[in-house]
Amino acid sequence: MTGDVKPGEPRRQARGQRRIEQILHAAATVFAEQGYEGATTNAIAGAAGISPGSLYQYFKNKDDIARALADHYAERLAAFRSEVLSAEAAAGLSLPTAVRGVVGPLVAFNLAHPGFKSLFARTDMPASLRAAVAPVQQAVHDRVAVLIGTLVPGLDAADLARTTTVVIQIVRGMIPLIAEAAESGRAAMTEELQIVLVSYLETAGRPR
Repeated sequence: MTGDVKPGEPRRQARGQRRIEQILHAAATVFAEQGYEGATTNAIAGAAGISPGSLYQYFKNKDDIARALADHYAERLAAFRSEVLSAEAAAGLSLPTAVRGVVGPLVAFNLAHPGFKSLFARTDMPASLRAAVAPVQQAVHDRVAVLIGTLVPGLDAADLARTTTVVIQIVRGMIPLIAEAAESGRAAMTEELQIVLVSYLETAGRPR
Protein backbone atom coordinates (compact mmCIF):
# COMPACT_ATOMS: atom_id res chain seq x y z
CA MET A 1 0.00 0.00 0.00
CA THR A 2 1.35 3.42 -0.90
CA GLY A 3 0.25 4.84 2.47
CA ASP A 4 2.31 2.36 4.47
CA VAL A 5 5.33 3.70 6.30
CA LYS A 6 8.48 2.08 4.97
CA PRO A 7 10.90 0.41 7.40
CA GLY A 8 13.48 2.93 8.58
CA GLU A 9 11.40 5.96 7.60
CA PRO A 10 10.65 7.10 11.20
CA ARG A 11 14.37 6.86 11.92
CA ARG A 12 15.16 9.03 8.91
CA GLN A 13 12.48 11.51 9.97
CA ALA A 14 13.94 11.65 13.48
CA ARG A 15 17.42 12.26 12.06
CA GLY A 16 16.02 14.99 9.84
CA GLN A 17 14.32 16.68 12.77
CA ARG A 18 17.53 16.55 14.81
CA ARG A 19 19.43 18.10 11.90
CA ILE A 20 16.86 20.91 11.63
CA GLU A 21 17.19 21.61 15.35
CA GLN A 22 20.97 21.56 14.97
CA ILE A 23 20.78 24.15 12.18
CA LEU A 24 18.36 26.37 14.11
CA HIS A 25 20.57 26.26 17.20
CA ALA A 26 23.55 27.25 15.08
CA ALA A 27 21.55 30.01 13.39
CA ALA A 28 20.56 31.46 16.76
CA THR A 29 24.23 31.65 17.74
CA VAL A 30 25.32 33.20 14.44
CA PHE A 31 22.46 35.73 14.43
CA ALA A 32 23.34 36.70 18.01
CA GLU A 33 27.03 37.15 17.23
CA GLN A 34 26.90 38.66 13.74
CA GLY A 35 23.41 40.14 13.51
CA TYR A 36 20.84 39.07 10.96
CA GLU A 37 22.32 41.09 8.09
CA GLY A 38 25.86 39.92 8.80
CA ALA A 39 24.95 36.25 9.04
CA THR A 40 25.38 33.95 6.05
CA THR A 41 24.22 30.43 5.33
CA ASN A 42 27.87 29.38 5.09
CA ALA A 43 28.49 30.69 8.61
CA ILE A 44 25.39 28.91 9.90
CA ALA A 45 26.42 25.66 8.23
CA GLY A 46 29.89 25.98 9.72
CA ALA A 47 28.48 26.59 13.21
CA ALA A 48 26.24 23.54 12.76
CA GLY A 49 29.20 21.41 11.68
CA ILE A 50 27.70 20.56 8.31
CA SER A 51 28.33 21.50 4.71
CA PRO A 52 26.32 24.28 3.01
CA GLY A 53 24.92 21.62 0.70
CA SER A 54 23.54 19.69 3.66
CA LEU A 55 21.95 22.88 5.01
CA TYR A 56 20.20 23.50 1.69
CA GLN A 57 18.51 20.12 1.97
CA TYR A 58 16.43 21.63 4.78
CA PHE A 59 16.32 25.38 4.14
CA LYS A 60 16.30 27.38 0.93
CA ASN A 61 18.11 30.44 2.23
CA LYS A 62 18.81 32.57 5.30
CA ASP A 63 15.30 34.02 5.36
CA ASP A 64 13.87 30.51 5.40
CA ILE A 65 16.04 29.66 8.41
CA ALA A 66 15.04 32.87 10.17
CA ARG A 67 11.34 32.17 9.65
CA ALA A 68 11.74 28.69 11.11
CA LEU A 69 13.67 30.13 14.05
CA ALA A 70 10.95 32.75 14.54
CA ASP A 71 8.37 29.94 14.70
CA HIS A 72 10.59 28.13 17.21
CA TYR A 73 10.72 31.21 19.43
CA ALA A 74 7.00 31.80 18.99
CA GLU A 75 6.27 28.43 20.60
CA ARG A 76 8.39 29.34 23.61
CA LEU A 77 6.93 32.83 23.79
CA ALA A 78 3.42 31.41 23.96
CA ALA A 79 4.24 29.81 27.30
CA PHE A 80 6.04 32.96 28.42
CA ARG A 81 3.03 35.12 27.59
CA SER A 82 0.62 32.95 29.53
CA GLU A 83 2.87 32.55 32.57
CA VAL A 84 4.55 35.97 32.85
CA LEU A 85 2.43 38.49 30.96
CA SER A 86 -0.66 37.51 32.91
CA ALA A 87 -3.08 40.19 34.03
CA GLU A 88 -4.61 37.72 36.46
CA ALA A 89 -1.26 37.12 38.16
CA ALA A 90 -0.55 40.85 38.33
CA ALA A 91 -3.91 41.79 39.81
CA GLY A 92 -3.46 42.98 43.37
CA LEU A 93 0.30 43.45 43.06
CA SER A 94 1.97 46.82 43.46
CA LEU A 95 3.25 48.37 40.24
CA PRO A 96 6.96 47.90 41.13
CA THR A 97 6.38 44.26 42.12
CA ALA A 98 4.46 43.51 38.93
CA VAL A 99 7.11 45.16 36.75
CA ARG A 100 9.89 43.19 38.45
CA GLY A 101 7.87 40.02 37.93
CA VAL A 102 7.87 40.63 34.17
CA VAL A 103 11.31 42.15 33.55
CA GLY A 104 13.27 39.48 35.39
CA PRO A 105 11.86 36.53 33.43
CA LEU A 106 12.08 38.55 30.20
CA VAL A 107 15.80 39.11 30.71
CA ALA A 108 16.24 35.43 31.53
CA PHE A 109 14.34 34.46 28.35
CA ASN A 110 16.64 36.60 26.21
CA LEU A 111 19.76 35.21 27.87
CA ALA A 112 18.51 31.66 27.28
CA HIS A 113 17.69 32.44 23.61
CA PRO A 114 20.55 34.64 22.35
CA GLY A 115 19.25 34.81 18.79
CA PHE A 116 15.88 36.17 19.88
CA LYS A 117 16.85 39.83 19.90
CA SER A 118 18.18 39.66 16.35
CA LEU A 119 14.71 38.70 15.12
CA PHE A 120 12.31 40.36 17.57
CA ALA A 121 14.02 43.03 19.67
CA ARG A 122 14.69 45.44 16.85
CA THR A 123 12.90 48.34 15.22
CA ASP A 124 14.46 47.93 11.75
CA MET A 125 12.98 44.55 10.92
CA PRO A 126 13.96 43.36 7.42
CA ALA A 127 10.94 43.28 5.14
CA SER A 128 11.50 39.59 4.44
CA LEU A 129 10.92 38.79 8.13
CA ARG A 130 8.07 41.13 9.01
CA ALA A 131 5.35 38.72 7.99
CA ALA A 132 6.96 35.90 9.99
CA VAL A 133 7.25 37.80 13.25
CA ALA A 134 4.19 40.08 12.97
CA PRO A 135 1.71 37.60 14.56
CA VAL A 136 4.02 37.06 17.53
CA GLN A 137 4.63 40.76 17.98
CA GLN A 138 0.89 41.46 17.83
CA ALA A 139 0.17 38.74 20.39
CA VAL A 140 2.78 40.21 22.74
CA HIS A 141 1.40 43.73 22.19
CA ASP A 142 -2.14 42.58 22.99
CA ARG A 143 -1.06 40.74 26.15
CA VAL A 144 1.03 43.70 27.36
CA ALA A 145 -1.93 46.01 26.76
CA VAL A 146 -4.17 43.85 28.95
CA LEU A 147 -1.47 43.76 31.63
CA ILE A 148 -1.00 47.55 31.57
CA GLY A 149 -4.76 48.03 31.66
CA THR A 150 -4.79 46.02 34.88
CA LEU A 151 -1.84 47.83 36.45
CA VAL A 152 -2.86 51.31 35.33
CA PRO A 153 -6.67 51.37 35.39
CA GLY A 154 -8.53 54.30 33.91
CA LEU A 155 -6.63 54.65 30.64
CA ASP A 156 -8.87 55.13 27.64
CA ALA A 157 -8.29 53.08 24.50
CA ALA A 158 -6.02 55.63 22.81
CA ASP A 159 -3.90 56.19 25.93
CA LEU A 160 -3.62 52.46 26.53
CA ALA A 161 -2.50 51.79 22.96
CA ARG A 162 0.09 54.56 23.11
CA THR A 163 1.37 53.52 26.54
CA THR A 164 1.68 49.90 25.45
CA THR A 165 3.68 50.87 22.38
CA VAL A 166 6.04 53.06 24.41
CA VAL A 167 6.60 50.35 27.04
CA ILE A 168 7.37 47.75 24.39
CA GLN A 169 9.81 50.08 22.64
CA ILE A 170 11.58 50.91 25.90
CA VAL A 171 11.99 47.22 26.65
CA ARG A 172 13.02 46.46 23.08
CA GLY A 173 15.74 49.08 23.27
CA MET A 174 17.07 48.04 26.67
CA ILE A 175 16.97 44.25 26.53
CA PRO A 176 19.85 43.90 24.02
CA LEU A 177 21.99 46.19 26.19
CA ILE A 178 21.22 44.12 29.27
CA ALA A 179 21.87 40.84 27.48
CA GLU A 180 25.24 42.10 26.19
CA ALA A 181 26.32 43.62 29.51
CA ALA A 182 28.96 41.97 31.66
CA GLU A 183 27.38 39.70 34.23
CA SER A 184 28.63 41.95 37.02
CA GLY A 185 26.62 44.88 35.66
CA ARG A 186 23.57 43.09 34.34
CA ALA A 187 21.55 43.26 37.57
CA ALA A 188 22.08 47.02 37.81
CA MET A 189 21.01 47.51 34.18
CA THR A 190 17.92 45.40 34.80
CA GLU A 191 17.07 47.50 37.84
CA GLU A 192 17.40 50.68 35.76
CA LEU A 193 14.94 49.30 33.22
CA GLN A 194 12.49 48.49 35.98
CA ILE A 195 12.81 52.00 37.43
CA VAL A 196 12.18 53.57 34.02
CA LEU A 197 9.10 51.44 33.41
CA VAL A 198 7.60 52.05 36.83
CA SER A 199 8.19 55.81 36.55
CA TYR A 200 6.66 55.93 33.09
CA LEU A 201 3.61 53.87 34.04
CA GLU A 202 3.03 55.93 37.19
CA THR A 203 3.07 59.07 35.04
CA ALA A 204 0.79 57.49 32.44
CA GLY A 205 -1.80 56.81 35.13
CA ARG A 206 -2.01 60.40 36.30
CA PRO A 207 -4.65 62.81 34.94
CA ARG A 208 -3.30 65.10 32.24
